[in-house]
Amino acid sequence: MNANADTVDSALARFQIGEVADRTGVTQRTLRFYEEKGLLRPPERMEGGFRLYSENDVTRIGYIKQLQDLLGFTLSEIKDMVEAEELQQQMVSTRRPDRELPERLKRSDQILGALMRQLEVVDHKVEHLTLLREEIRAKVARVTQRRTEVLNAMEQERAVTAEPETV
Repeated sequence: MNANADTVDSALARFQIGEVADRTGVTQRTLRFYEEKGLLRPPERMEGGFRLYSENDVTRIGYIKQLQDLLGFTLSEIKDMVEAEELQQQMVSTRRPDRELPERLKRSDQILGALMRQLEVVDHKVEHLTLLREEIRAKVARVTQRRTEVLNAMEQERAVTAEPETV
């Protein structure tokens, strides 16, 4: 088999919900929830009604997990990010250099809009994380100051008790 046939085979591969859950480390219930919330498109179905997921679905689930686990994004933020990423990928995959310039400009504007929406979500998260970091640093400084005061008081007590009494 050649490389192109392998690419086609992997693009056509379909996985049942249990296989996808195992591969991605999320539960089957979570996959259904993602579908319900619009994070995943409804997958294809077998005759018996079993969900069938594509390799692209598996990749998307990994992206959702990364945003949620590593970056602490809400499901709403994840939906915005995933939709913007999907639009960008769709535009890139249907790119044609022979399109008329106004159409190419329109498509570029759509991609730019999607990227700007992603940037807004990330900037919002960074702003909140920056504020949280500043709050925690202020707390660390206060506790460090109190600790220093306690250490100084303990040192003074030791000095007082170590002095000989005068009669």
